[in-house]
Parts: sequence; C-alpha cells; structure tokens
Amino acid sequence: QVQLVESGGGSVQAGGSLTLSCTVSGKFDRTYCLAWFRQASGKEREGVATSDAIDRTSVANSLKGRFTVSRNNTKNNLYLQMTGLKPEDTAMYFCAAGDLCYTLRAADYQFWGQGTQVTVSS
Repeated sequence: QVQLVESGGGSVQAGGSLTLSCTVSGKFDRTYCLAWFRQASGKEREGVATSDAIDRTSVANSLKGRFTVSRNNTKNNLYLQMTGLKPEDTAMYFCAAGDLCYTLRAADYQFWGQGTQVTVSS
C-alpha cells in the first residue's frame, strides 16, 4: 500500500503564496507518477499538475505561470508552489500516485492522500 500525506495548506489573502508538500511512503514505486488535484466545494475534482519519475512536469494550462510542481525522489516528496493566489483557487488539494503518467484524470491514479485545505480570501 502507498500512503500520501499532504501539508502546507492554510488561509491567505488574494495575491499571496503557499507551498504544498506531499510525502509518500509505503510500497511506493519510484517510477510512479505523482500529481496534484484540487476540489472546490460542490465541484468536481480538477487536475492541477503532474510529475513523472524523472521530474518532467506538467501544469494545467489555466494555472501555468502561477503554479509550479516539483519532486524530490530522495525524500519521496512532491511540492506545489502557488503564487498570485485567487479566491477561485480555494479548494481541498490532494496528492495522488499512479502508474499512468501525463494525465490529469483523477480516475487514472490509484493512491490518494486525505488532502489539505487552501482558502484564499479577497
């Protein structure tokens, strides 16, 4: 089994920044792809960014320029740097792992963390 634990969420004002972390443990295959998703209240889960085993990354087009994803394979960590935060970025942010890469479809990931809440006020 693979465990993922997110941290770093919180409340910020619009224009602020946050960096989320995801720590992966358990029977984690380092060839797995890791990803960030988010889900706002009453909305579907949305793909944010992915990182493959050699840290080739991809960010959702609507978030490029504000969000950056990175991975530290030595520490089994995934990070999401968020800048220029907007109220519409308010959501629960989830870390996910799976063996299918370069996808932002939630159904393609087998393992999920519990999420960390990000709230952006105007």
